[in-house]
Amino acid sequence: MLDEQAILSYLEASGPGLLDLLERLVNIDSFSADKGGVDRAGDVLTAFYQSHGIAIQSRRSDTYGDALIARLGTEARPVLLMGHRDTVFPPGEAGRRPFRIAGGKATGPGVNDMKAGLASIALVMAAFRSCCSSPPPLWSLTTGDEELASPFSRPIIEELADGARVVFNAEPARANGNVVTSRKGGRFMLLELEGKAAHAGVNFFDGASAIHAMAAKIVRLSQATDRRTGTTLNVGLVRGGQTVNTVAPRAACEIDLRFASPAARDAAIAHIDAVVAEREIEGVSATLHLKGEFLPMVATERSLALFDLYRTTARDLGVALDGEFTGSCADSGFTSARGVPTLCGVGAVGDGSHTPDEFVHVDTIIPRAKILALTICRVLAGSHSSPWE
Repeated sequence: MLDEQAILSYLEASGPGLLDLLERLVNIDSFSADKGGVDRAGDVLTAFYQSHGIAIQSRRSDTYGDALIARLGTEARPVLLMGHRDTVFPPGEAGRRPFRIAGGKATGPGVNDMKAGLASIALVMAAFRSCCSSPPPLWSLTTGDEELASPFSRPIIEELADGARVVFNAEPARANGNVVTSRKGGRFMLLELEGKAAHAGVNFFDGASAIHAMAAKIVRLSQATDRRTGTTLNVGLVRGGQTVNTVAPRAACEIDLRFASPAARDAAIAHIDAVVAEREIEGVSATLHLKGEFLPMVATERSLALFDLYRTTARDLGVALDGEFTGSCADSGFTSARGVPTLCGVGAVGDGSHTPDEFVHVDTIIPRAKILALTICRVLAGSHSSPWE
């Protein structure tokens, strides 16, 4: 039997320690492309877990930040908590604007996305370790490449999800305090075109313009956007050419595709592949490269039951919130796609992610940790008729 009140009291008394952990995490630059920095943030978390008697394992990567798996209890269908240590900010950002608290807001690079969430799930793990003579099956996974679409971590996420009872991803709550019940997936691509150079005045017709062909393809690619299904295709970067008086021998563009369901994804990919295969200008070839992909987090009957439990638990603790859909991507899409009930955005409340104005409301960190911990207790105490059993 889990001592819910002891766990909640532990969390309530842990505010200073949590803020100390958060400060140490934020003051380490952990840009996705900087493995050393991401792993230094991982060292801080590893030390925290070990100091609280929690076993932690590292899955090493030569390129990206290592994946860290902390375990309590048995191997039997654990509750899985997730988060990522990497941020979008390059080295030096933490020195320019280190962790600070003013006016009830904590600021600093990655404080909202998602180092407050990492500190929260570490504290929740510590609470269960301290307050349970026989800790329940509760694991946490912290990764180092989420901002790059998790090229290293995705197989690990899927492996752990396959054995999990439910998944909570501690991405930040929405600015209005809501959690995330569904998300779009995203596919990020580079389209490269090769043509033939020629003098634009002397022998224009001997050339084959990669830029002209790319322009035609962009018009056709944009037809993948569909308001009805929520699919969007954005060409956000273009480049090409040699000089203004040369028929362009090269061109490239980068594509951001977002979709709300697997079916919408498949339809958009089929359209893109058909456009890439078209030959608008003789002598120009096109090649599409996949840079990364997130799967959509689709709301299901089981995941909505998990949300209902979380919302009821929040209400019992005096917090009103709802669930919502967002167009941004996260690792929760990978666990949702494995059929595991998943809830995202269970971290603290803040705003401004990916900007210098990023912040977290300090007075939401412990309350959100308490909601998460009590929901975990109720999941683990569920009957055989529970949707996640």
